[in-house]
Amino acid sequence: MKVNQFVCVLLLAGVAAVKMPAQTLQALWSFNYTNSGYPYGGLMLGNDGNFYGTTASGGTNGDYGTIFKVTTNGTFTTLISFNFTNGAQPSASLTLGNDGDFYGTTGDGGNTNFSFPMGMGTVFKMTTNGTLTTLAFFTYTNGATPDSALTLGNDGSFYSTTENGYTNGNGTVFKVTTNGTLTSLFTFDISKTNGANPSALTLGNDGNFYGTTINGGNTNLYGGSGCGTVFRVTTNGTLTTLVSFNGINGAFPSAALTLGNDGNFYGTTSGDGNTNLNHDTYGTVFQVTTNGTLTTLASFNYTNGAESESPLTLGIDGNFYGMTVIGGITNSFQPMGMGTVFKVTTNGTLTLLAAFDGTNGMSALGALTLGNDGNLYGTTGYGGNTYTNDGFGDGTVFRLSLSSVITPPIIPPTITLQLWAGYPLLSLFGTLGDTYTMQYTTNLAVPNWTPMLIVPNLSISPFQMIDPAGVVQPSRFYRAVQSQ
Repeated sequence: MKVNQFVCVLLLAGVAAVKMPAQTLQALWSFNYTNSGYPYGGLMLGNDGNFYGTTASGGTNGDYGTIFKVTTNGTFTTLISFNFTNGAQPSASLTLGNDGDFYGTTGDGGNTNFSFPMGMGTVFKMTTNGTLTTLAFFTYTNGATPDSALTLGNDGSFYSTTENGYTNGNGTVFKVTTNGTLTSLFTFDISKTNGANPSALTLGNDGNFYGTTINGGNTNLYGGSGCGTVFRVTTNGTLTTLVSFNGINGAFPSAALTLGNDGNFYGTTSGDGNTNLNHDTYGTVFQVTTNGTLTTLASFNYTNGAESESPLTLGIDGNFYGMTVIGGITNSFQPMGMGTVFKVTTNGTLTLLAAFDGTNGMSALGALTLGNDGNLYGTTGYGGNTYTNDGFGDGTVFRLSLSSVITPPIIPPTITLQLWAGYPLLSLFGTLGDTYTMQYTTNLAVPNWTPMLIVPNLSISPFQMIDPAGVVQPSRFYRAVQSQ
């Protein structure tokens, strides 16, 4: 079908500020091991407004981990208990596919042999009602222990990394289709000069993927292991090292990068600024361009947190939100602190928002997730109602309400059009939290706009929909109207 007419209508109405409630960090759910525990990955917001995540332990089939659903009021449901054959010990967040299903990885289980009796991990798909399908098994030669989340590519396939595997054992980059065809794209070699032990991938505006490795790079540092890298990899597996950390500009980045509104990437390191290159340093927040120019934006000082291993989350205000593993509140049981939640601007102003106290969680490793209500949600790997002076607890799901009033950027509603499988694919760009009505007409001279779809409380921009009736004549014109 050829679409030869299209109109994009902009509504320049004022946008009200989104007011965040009082700044409170509240545990919505505490794991107690019998219902699973240790949610090391972050939460994924589903199309139904609920959150989905994984735990590395627990379940009804043994201590192999689970997949769960939790509502914004803390109602918890276990959807999947892994049984080792279909995977074990998932430690990464889920990824929402174009089909509305969730995709993820397990670090263990699956294909086993005498050399690797614990298995080497799987890729799986899960429907929202809890039906799980194993898509691929790792065999070491194609990678092992995929501890990172999958990233959806422009081609509809998923891309990610394994921490270990292949001949040299330093990790791989792989691609997997929705029908389970797994392809190894790149292997980190034994020299470690291009990095070792990679994190999850982030899709750039250029269609390539960007990531970090916690080790490798300049192997003259840190006893030959290096301090980590930032890299770019194409969909056909061509890898370019963009940055080699040296300790002064940061060290040991273990979290995925986050794409900013400016097209640059933002991330954290768990070590920094100590030429002795020990693990007692506090870490940094950095910006890196697609050509490898790295700028250190902020350094943690322990009071506001230390050793961030969580990806940053881009807020509706254009700032980034993240967490640290330690620092913040300390006691005799936890002299290193229990971790913090922070905000950092693109010019490097870092603000402490909250500190974990053990009962509401501790040691957060996954990313924060922005809910449809404007609050931030996340998990902690330890802590909760079983946190005592002689026990770390099994983790929490928490909500952080911010005290400040965040005014989102004013984005006049815009619709763009492209073809998908011969049908018009409409992309609605707008201000998060606002409600829009998508409309069409067949005559601009005497327009009679017909409603197509109401998009309440826009939670993602762009919001996309297919108009299957757009293939008929006469041609359709589209617009978006902001509800008052």
